[in-house]
Amino acid sequence: MHNANGFLTRVVRDKQLWRFGYRRSFCSLKVTPDDLDNQVLFEGSGCSRAAILNRPPALNALTTHMGVRLHKLYKNWEEDPNIGFVMMKGSGRAFCAGGDIVSIYHLRKRGSPDAIREFFWTLYNFIYFLGTYLKPHVAILNGVTMGGGAGVSIPGTFRVATDRTIFATPETVIGFHPDAGASFNLSHLPGRLGEYLGLTGLKISGAEMLACGLATHYISSTEVPILEQQLKKLLTDDPSVVEATLEKCAEAAHPEKTGVIRRIELLEKCFCHDTVEEIIDSLEVEAGRTKDIWCTTTLRRLKETSPLSLKVALRSVREGRFQTLDQCLIREYRMSLQGTIGNFSGNFCEGVRARLIDKDDAPKWDPPTLEKVTEDMVDDYFSSLTPSEPDLDLPIKLRESI
Repeated sequence: MHNANGFLTRVVRDKQLWRFGYRRSFCSLKVTPDDLDNQVLFEGSGCSRAAILNRPPALNALTTHMGVRLHKLYKNWEEDPNIGFVMMKGSGRAFCAGGDIVSIYHLRKRGSPDAIREFFWTLYNFIYFLGTYLKPHVAILNGVTMGGGAGVSIPGTFRVATDRTIFATPETVIGFHPDAGASFNLSHLPGRLGEYLGLTGLKISGAEMLACGLATHYISSTEVPILEQQLKKLLTDDPSVVEATLEKCAEAAHPEKTGVIRRIELLEKCFCHDTVEEIIDSLEVEAGRTKDIWCTTTLRRLKETSPLSLKVALRSVREGRFQTLDQCLIREYRMSLQGTIGNFSGNFCEGVRARLIDKDDAPKWDPPTLEKVTEDMVDDYFSSLTPSEPDLDLPIKLRESI
């Protein structure tokens, strides 16, 4: 519902359903146009507007409609001279857990490739729009921030992490690849942290996000309402004024001593190699030498992950180091179609089945081992579905990429 000023007020969220463990995805329910619009709410005061990702039972997983609505809202706000800056946040315990991969799985099983194309086309176009946005942007990452959730936040000006933030790019675990701009974002992290996160899909905390540059600020989750109120009082389009307010509320962050941020030198030593096989060999040497549980945990994750996805992810992150955001998104679009509706979609379907549908955690990967993944397979994953398949069309001439 809207107030007299036309701004969407907060709706009453169904906390009881969440409290009692309701996990049914919205995609399984009969939805009306209003239900779809309610997947992205917005509120406004003064010079600011805030988009609210609002699918808490699905951890605010992104749908095609959410991408369309975000793009429309952000375009209107960018063109409105009365709006100085924009914020994004999530409902419930997540910022955004990524794309709605279960819906994509069912679309693949139903034989709806055009709907899958539309999903990636829409989401990646919004990510590019955010990455070239002309007004300051503040993403409040107070909860789960994974996959596409990172894609719709990291390209913006400011990213605020909290003690509740959990970041990961877990696509390889479901037989996919780090997408939604991940090959750009991960490739610009210190040392070999990008390779580690992209290949393993393991989690880092909000404090670790700040330490490596994924977040620009860190606050306690209990202070988030205060930060939001301070931001809403601002009458500015000056990023330095927005930043000053964030700095006033920001706190020091202290990454755990056993976390990956404390192991940058070890990451450099193990993840600098040219092949996944060499990376695993290096980790095994370190595990045997040091008996470090971090090494054994990392090895275990790599060995239960799709072999093809590992090789694809390594190449993708490393190509991203020498590409702009638009180049990464265009390449990732080709890869995402190959991984969901092309010759390699079997791994995605098997990964989603094993991790999220049947939950037996026993995916049967194809190929089953790294040794059987050929260079030709990896090359094919990076190619268009067919010679006539259109590439992702981004407004590059109108909006300069980073």
